[in-house]
Amino acid sequence: MAPASLAELRESIRDAIARRCPLRVVSRGSWLDANRPVHADTRLEVGAYAGIVEYEPGDLTLTARAGTTLHEIARATSANGQWLALDPLGDPSRATLGATIATGSYGPLAHHFGTPRDMTLGVEFVSGTGDVVRGGGRVVKNVAGFDLTRLVTGAWGSLGVLTEATVRLRALPSVEATLLIDIGSATAELERARTALRGLPFVPLAVQLVDAAARQALGVAGGRDAFIVRLGGNEEAVRAQREQLRGIGEAHDVDTEIWRRARVAEPAGAAVVRLSRLPSRFAATWQDAERIAERWPGGQLHGDPGRGVVRVVLPVDGNVLDASLRAALEIPFDGTRIYERLPRALWPALAPTAMHGAIDRGVKAAFDPHYLLNPGIFGELQ
Repeated sequence: MAPASLAELRESIRDAIARRCPLRVVSRGSWLDANRPVHADTRLEVGAYAGIVEYEPGDLTLTARAGTTLHEIARATSANGQWLALDPLGDPSRATLGATIATGSYGPLAHHFGTPRDMTLGVEFVSGTGDVVRGGGRVVKNVAGFDLTRLVTGAWGSLGVLTEATVRLRALPSVEATLLIDIGSATAELERARTALRGLPFVPLAVQLVDAAARQALGVAGGRDAFIVRLGGNEEAVRAQREQLRGIGEAHDVDTEIWRRARVAEPAGAAVVRLSRLPSRFAATWQDAERIAERWPGGQLHGDPGRGVVRVVLPVDGNVLDASLRAALEIPFDGTRIYERLPRALWPALAPTAMHGAIDRGVKAAFDPHYLLNPGIFGELQ
């Protein structure tokens, strides 16, 4: 099914309810291998429901249909010196606004600007009852209440099919620079660098720590861990930021194209786990992530010290035994461990469900009582 209008989408869901037909919600299909397997044979394809509905440069807001790509939004807003500061992993010419919000996906720019929850002002979606639901608004100031916008952000289409969203824009920096700072692998040295970054009088647009394998994948020579720091502002501000970074280590300019490469560098079919603790324990989290990567050929790491998050990427091919991959991933860890991608057979063992209580199930039952939208994506059928 590929509805071309809101009315057709609503009827498609109502027809599925009548036939008790589970639906796999698909936009451009970039992230279909992420999260738990969906138990549905019928695809509801909504990627064609696209286009910018309203753009108010003076208000720094934009409303677009869910199938609109991030590339299209960037093209429209850059003409006015603005941007939507979301850079989720994947090709921006295929990544859509709706899928980005539905999956709660973000990239290195979250270090400065936050995640989709921080930028989404309002949404429109069709629930699993076939009703059109709207939450939030098209202005930055909004009346507080039951926050439907935050509820469906990161819900992976399990509560409703996003059809439209209003997002907050930012002014594009007039000057940008990207610097690479090599650091030692010792925990004390990493913690010293993290503390120095935190003590800067400004917040960089993005900061990523990469290990030797990740920097090689990005085309950056060197065999040590390194911080990649993205600066932005006017010419004077960027010059001052460069000076302030000198206290962390010797910095080398690298091509800003590295951020685009980072979005598409992840090997297809890789197993990915995200580890996190408080940012103050980032060095310990990095060490734990290294223990996973060291167990796996080609394993690589990158992380955001400001958010306390490290992603572990393990290339997987058809010859990999599930038991050996599971052994590499199941190291003891006392923080938050979120699996992003896994072979289908490992989900029941490593992450059987993300729904743990009556509130979770009650919300699902309220918006999708027939369990037709992306059933199984949160393990709710376990």
